[in-house]
Amino acid sequence: MSLFASILALSLAGAAPAEDYRQRPPEDEIIYFVLPDRFENGDPQNDRGGLKGDRLQNGYDPTAKGFFHGGDLAGLTKRLDYIQGMGTTAIWFAPIFKNKPVQGPKGDESAGYHGYWVTDFTQVDPHFGTNAEFKAFVDAAHARGMKVYMDIIANHTADVITYKEGADGGFRYRSLADYPFSRRGGVKGAPVNPGFAGDHVADADNWKKLTDSGFAYTPVVPKGEERAKVPGWLNDPIYYHNRGNSDWVGESSLYGDFAGLDDLATEHPRVVQGFIDIYGRWIDEFGIDGFRIDTAKHVNPEFWRAFVPAMQARAKARGIPNFHIFGEVYVDAAVDPGALAWYTHAAGLPAVLDFGFARAAIDAVSGTKGTGEFARLFDGDALYKGGAGAALGLPTFLGNHDMGRFAMFVKAANPAASEAELLQRVMLGHAMLLTLRGVPTIYYGDEQGFVSDDKDQLARESMFASKVAAYNDNDLIGSDATTATANFDPMHPLYRHIAALSEIRRKTPALTRGATKVRAFSEKPGLLAVSRFDPDTGREVLLAFNTSAAPLSANIAIDMKSAGFTALHGDCPASPAAPGSIHLSLPAFGTIICRASEEAKTTP
Repeated sequence: MSLFASILALSLAGAAPAEDYRQRPPEDEIIYFVLPDRFENGDPQNDRGGLKGDRLQNGYDPTAKGFFHGGDLAGLTKRLDYIQGMGTTAIWFAPIFKNKPVQGPKGDESAGYHGYWVTDFTQVDPHFGTNAEFKAFVDAAHARGMKVYMDIIANHTADVITYKEGADGGFRYRSLADYPFSRRGGVKGAPVNPGFAGDHVADADNWKKLTDSGFAYTPVVPKGEERAKVPGWLNDPIYYHNRGNSDWVGESSLYGDFAGLDDLATEHPRVVQGFIDIYGRWIDEFGIDGFRIDTAKHVNPEFWRAFVPAMQARAKARGIPNFHIFGEVYVDAAVDPGALAWYTHAAGLPAVLDFGFARAAIDAVSGTKGTGEFARLFDGDALYKGGAGAALGLPTFLGNHDMGRFAMFVKAANPAASEAELLQRVMLGHAMLLTLRGVPTIYYGDEQGFVSDDKDQLARESMFASKVAAYNDNDLIGSDATTATANFDPMHPLYRHIAALSEIRRKTPALTRGATKVRAFSEKPGLLAVSRFDPDTGREVLLAFNTSAAPLSANIAIDMKSAGFTALHGDCPASPAAPGSIHLSLPAFGTIICRASEEAKTTP
């Protein structure tokens, strides 16, 4: 029996009987987001991806934060007990497609351990395993009633195409106005692509007239990489924008290369159908349960309006009625529901990652602002297509692999805080995440007190014993451990806290599908009180959080029908102070969850 087969057998042996997971709506899930390379090394034989040479050829260097460390599908399967033990019901992992092992200018190379430099969209990267191992992993998760979400990319591929006009990596964006499709070399250049009406005309006959891909820069495919990409049509430069690097504003957000990555012409009908075929196959053959869409805002909305319905139809045909699709629209600067909601209308995305929630939680729990951002956030739920009901399906989170870890923000804002206070604050943030509206998403390692030093590579620590010095010098929250040893401790206070709140959430429909009514908030650190209502019975569940370092007491408005309460978490009074009002006392950084246990009797 192979190593992976042994791990799979052990995983299935320990699996609980699967519920009918296909029938769960997206808002019922609790998601665990993981980078496979940084989770667990289940099969050391694939650490180098079957490639020869040193780290610049095979991408493997466990001492460097920007290279492969050895985590794989075998490791994920081995640790399914651990993942499920904290109450998570769905696993979302960074892309596992075959990547360009190493890229970047000389002296500044890094590896595709994160999965976002795809060359072959049809195969699992050999550093992670095989397609057969992925199928076995999906089956093992499904046997436990857990869903599997894939991270997908349509905006770009790995950096293969270079440009004739200059040195690799130094290409400033060339605009549609200065370099139209109709000229080679700029407005006054030689005519090319006669009859092409522009990329806003989607019919195939129009795109057949675009025959010269050198309208801005002249694309060059290096020798030996002519067939680097799979499917084969991806190797033709005509399917790329070839306009140089995005500066992240205006039209360059759609047409520019993402930090040098080859930017696909997602307006092209061939590209649209190509990605429908690619990702439809992963649904058909592997029975996955959802897609997280990378860099969604850097793709034209028309692409998503064609792609999303096609994926939903493929999923339904495969017997997957609740296929969860959510896009990454990275807006980290402020709580701005409108900036996110736009993509549910114009692009037709069913949901987007709720960066507004993350910002509100970071500001409130770190004490840099009050709790009023949450009130404004929930007021904005009406802006999403489908209104507040649709907002229930927004994946919420506290930190991630791009922006950095939640504990890092909390610690940076409170440099003098004790370890005990930092743990209390981080636990408060997870209480908000697991009880307020949206689909809570746990970033791997947060449940073990990982802190991170910064964003991107510095927020992507390994759960198995790390050899990266920049990771191993971090003081983890809630334990004396470091990342130099494996961190899969089910007794860690954050792991147990998440598990306890996850159980409350699963057993309380108001916390998964209930409407939200803000009861109280403060523009300074202090109280946030929210009522959520059972979608079937209408019974109230009152949530109260104290983001300040001092205890507080307050009278809070409640539903007039709520005559008695049961404490689900914290010290909850058994009855209201008066009809329509309850008196709560919360400790510093405390959380209270009160469920109405009876209704007031009305006088005939």
